[in-house]
Amino acid sequence: MDTLHLALGTLSGVLVGFALGLVGGGGSILAVPLMVYLVGVQNPHVAIGTSALAVAANAATGLAQHARAGNVRWRCGLVYAGFGVLGALGGSTLGKSVDGQKLLFLFALLMLAVGALMLRSRKASGTPGVRLNRENAPRLIAFGLGTGAFSGFFGIGGGFLIVPGLIASTDMLMLNAVGTSLVAVTAFGLATAGNYAVSGLVDWVLAGVFIAGGVAGGLAGTRLSQRLSDGGQLKTVFALLIFAVAFYMLWRSALALWT
Repeated sequence: MDTLHLALGTLSGVLVGFALGLVGGGGSILAVPLMVYLVGVQNPHVAIGTSALAVAANAATGLAQHARAGNVRWRCGLVYAGFGVLGALGGSTLGKSVDGQKLLFLFALLMLAVGALMLRSRKASGTPGVRLNRENAPRLIAFGLGTGAFSGFFGIGGGFLIVPGLIASTDMLMLNAVGTSLVAVTAFGLATAGNYAVSGLVDWVLAGVFIAGGVAGGLAGTRLSQRLSDGGQLKTVFALLIFAVAFYMLWRSALALWT
């Protein structure tokens, strides 16, 4: 890989890290198209496997920042992530057998649905001080398994699914959901990347520069998320990000499938 592509990989990491720090999601939905369309990775499955590893590392950086700010509900996040990893392993095994362009196209359609749901719920403020209890534990397990499977199948960190999943299962504040989601994003990304690495579908050099750029982007995104701590503002930013990338992916993947 030449110097230009390494530089583009670093820039892509900055953008992905910023998205993860800001809204707890959007990392992989940006990482995969950036690797394919900007960096120039030819094999979509290599882009997926490499982005899963890079996003997991960048999510861990963002998690540390949110943890220091007190935004992480650890017990809820660990339950969600623990069961989600099981879903991610199964989903990633299935995803490797599906055509890469079809994965991108289906993923973009799913993003549009999630973005619409986030806009509908942007006025919901949530409940401060949410804790793991008998009532929300079954919902956390169910949402964890489901979003983990989607995360593994599409080769993504899954933050854009995890944030609404945490809100739906616990009614926690948006800012807490963003911070807590990074526990699961890290775990899902590592599980998916491990599965792809076994098949030789991870570019380790690209992952390294991507991670380096993501550290800087993650710090900036986390700081901005504190300023936009109002749930409605973050949800709107989150949804608009999803829509923008979804339409771009639909366009590019449709061209690849029907030309």
